Amino acid sequence: MKAIYFDMDGTIANLYAVPNWLPKLRAYDPSPYMDAVPMVHLATLARVLNRLQREGYMLGVVSWLSKDPDPAYGELVSEAKREWLAKHLPSVKWDEIVIVPYGTPKSSVVSVNGGILFDDEAPNREAWDGVAYDVNNIIKTLCGLK
Repeated sequence: MKAIYFDMDGTIANLYAVPNWLPKLRAYDPSPYMDAVPMVHLATLARVLNRLQREGYMLGVVSWLSKDPDPAYGELVSEAKREWLAKHLPSVKWDEIVIVPYGTPKSSVVSVNGGILFDDEAPNREAWDGVAYDVNNIIKTLCGLK
């Protein structure tokens, strides 16, 4: 099966542009995950993803929690990320959303290995078991898939 996975923070959601994002995360405030602005034109992304899904691609999100391992905060962060996806990409029916502790190798937690990953962090792309792209030209890259 062909699969396309997206990281969220710094890839499709601009967490790092939220004012005071780091102090908020350190204070166990999940709002930066909800307040992040999109990094791509989401209406176009949704159209392309829905077409690719009809053509047989599985669509997934694989994202890390905050660096702080607090389980209660992790639940809040997971909920905030899911809400962000529902708000900003409501027409996309994700086949898989995996939100895991910070630092977890992403290839080890997805259901389809060998797929495509879009991620802003080079170490994640290098460790990916498949083809990985940075955040430049996400839509153009997706439009070139067969």
